[in-house]
Amino acid sequence: MGHHQLDELDEKILNMVINNARIPFLEVARVCNVSGAAIHQRIQKLVNLGVIKGSEYIVDHSKVGYETSAYMGLFLKDPEQFNDVVNALSQIPEVVECHYTTGQYDLFIRLYARNNQHLLDIIHNKLQPLGLARTETLISFKEAFRRQIPISFDTEDVD
Repeated sequence: MGHHQLDELDEKILNMVINNARIPFLEVARVCNVSGAAIHQRIQKLVNLGVIKGSEYIVDHSKVGYETSAYMGLFLKDPEQFNDVVNALSQIPEVVECHYTTGQYDLFIRLYARNNQHLLDIIHNKLQPLGLARTETLISFKEAFRRQIPISFDTEDVD
């Protein structure tokens, strides 16, 4: 995974679009003092490089019936099952994130459930059959904040 050569204009564009993915290109162009076509080309370049992976609407899970947000550390019975388990997890709609991690867990996931009973059902009927030795669950009471990483191309070394 290499870093891409991006300049100050790219930095400015990225900081604007991560704060509002629906911002009109012409507004970005006005702030950046370039043409709308230039912004369109830069955005397309950033997409093609994989720097921008897309845009999304963020749905408030609690307003669509998913009151429980949980993080789970998964311990596999057989670590050689990583690929099979990850593929199976990707087929469970309630699982919205999956991470390979260091530390005590083999995998770390985030999922949403309608309530605690639904969470228990997911654990027993969808997760345990995947070949898990055990799980550790943390229930999130409330998301305090979520944000994108700020974009800065300063070349200063951090000590």
